[in-house]
Amino acid sequence: MAAVARPRRSVLYMPGSNPRALDKARTLPADGLIFDLEDAVAPDAKEQARTQACEALRAGGYGLREILLRVNGLATPWGFADLVAAATSGAHAVLLPKVESADMVRQAEQVLQANGAPDDLGIWCMMETPRGILEAKEIAQASPRLGGFVMGTSDLAKDLHCAHTRDRLPMITSLGLCMLAARASGLAIVDGVYLDLNDDEGFENSCRQGAELGFDGKTLIHPRTIDAANRAFAPSEAEVEWSRRIIAAHAEAAAAGKGVVVVDGKLIENLHVANAKRLVALAEQIAAMSA
Repeated sequence: MAAVARPRRSVLYMPGSNPRALDKARTLPADGLIFDLEDAVAPDAKEQARTQACEALRAGGYGLREILLRVNGLATPWGFADLVAAATSGAHAVLLPKVESADMVRQAEQVLQANGAPDDLGIWCMMETPRGILEAKEIAQASPRLGGFVMGTSDLAKDLHCAHTRDRLPMITSLGLCMLAARASGLAIVDGVYLDLNDDEGFENSCRQGAELGFDGKTLIHPRTIDAANRAFAPSEAEVEWSRRIIAAHAEAAAAGKGVVVVDGKLIENLHVANAKRLVALAEQIAAMSA
């Protein structure tokens, strides 16, 4: 399942154990939501969180937002029941934590399929351990249901024993390996969270770096950061205007049988037009979500 092209600028974690937060999410301008049954939920609240998250999904009202349900791992006491519930929850995708092999994906897929998962239920993978990073290529090819990767940079920094610095140089190799694997398999990929809610400048810098590296968007831990992420990962008005110009110029040249297109002194090739069409489509989808 190649990633469906859609805005993923801001993907907000929502604790499944907090029904008020799940309700508020219906009004937030995030492109995506992760209903979390794992890290955000205490062990004694796991079953209640599962029930509440699935009830919220069935109730609907989330508009065009993409919803991922992050389950507990199959090796935990809650993972199997989470997957059974997720199969028919109505989520767009199931987000698997700490994926370290293609087999982990296939095991989860078997549970989903055995419990009535529709064909369009995707599987996304948290990439947050050294072994998982090293297996990124195989994980990305594990199942036709694969839709994307979510970077778990906090857990990754812990396991690498590295500093979580502003420029994230200690994690650049890991980010790059996952980016390559995702794009080679046609998957979406979303950057990790920024933990310091009091550092607006640092957060904006992190978003800017993520966009430069090629991420589709950023996972968030607080609604107040949504607008900044949306700005950072959206094409600018100038980019969209330029994209429309070169699309039109290329089409005009093709109709006239010309093989070379020059716009404002710049040679335009098919690869530029393909990227321009991607940006225009993204801008149109963002506008539809904001309508």
